[in-house]
Amino acid sequence: MKKFVIAGLFVALLLAGVVSHFASGSPDGLDHAAREGCTFNADDEITGGTCMAQREQEHQLADSPFADYGIKGIDNEFLSTGLSGVAGVLLTFAIGGGLFWLLRRRSPAGGTH
Repeated sequence: MKKFVIAGLFVALLLAGVVSHFASGSPDGLDHAAREGCTFNADDEITGGTCMAQREQEHQLADSPFADYGIKGIDNEFLSTGLSGVAGVLLTFAIGGGLFWLLRRRSPAGGTH
């Protein structure tokens, strides 16, 4: 079981650190649907029409250290994206592992360890 978890963590780190950089930068399905009905200029700015994207606002955490799938302050885009992915995997693994450990340590109702 331990080897399986370590292998899974390694694969997740590899995917987040290297492969994630090659993900498509094109809008996903939700972005595409939100932009439907509007017209755009060459700079991809809305110039007319009616769509949900016209009411788009900046996210409250847009200035956070991990905004836009990168790490603020690292100018190399490949490194910034990779490190951000690795940090996300490690944080998720730590939280999930911690919760699993806490729940496993609890004794069942009416039973003993």
